[in-house]
Amino acid sequence: MKIMFICTGNICRSAMAEGYLRKRAIEEKLKIEVFSSGIYGEEGAGASYLAKEAMSEYGVNLNEHKATVTAKSNIEEMDLILCATASHKRIIKQTYPELAEKTFTIKEYAYGENCQDKDISDPWGYDITIYRKCATELTDAIEEIIKKINLDS
Repeated sequence: MKIMFICTGNICRSAMAEGYLRKRAIEEKLKIEVFSSGIYGEEGAGASYLAKEAMSEYGVNLNEHKATVTAKSNIEEMDLILCATASHKRIIKQTYPELAEKTFTIKEYAYGENCQDKDISDPWGYDITIYRKCATELTDAIEEIIKKINLDS
């Protein structure tokens, strides 16, 4: 299974999600490949300093992360596309209509389509407290996603 996380710049939310799921996939011996990209990313940019700091608290090292622009990514190869927000999901579904049935928000896929808040807010420009809140939202949702993956495999 190939999974891609999508956000705006691929330096905060999707990078954090990719790093965490990759770590957990190794720990759980899941047969998945994890990718991330940003709709408006700057190709090759590193993860933000505070994203690195927040994820280091989960044992995730983002020092080697390099941003990928979605349009230049391998998105067409994905089995599952998980977006940080409903807005990202709309853009992906409009740009890649053939991938619509594989595209969800992270929270929607984790908690079901009836979850109240489907968005994970962008921490960019905020302090470490907001990055930690974002990391908690992501890691909690990813733990639910891992349960789903385990049930489906």
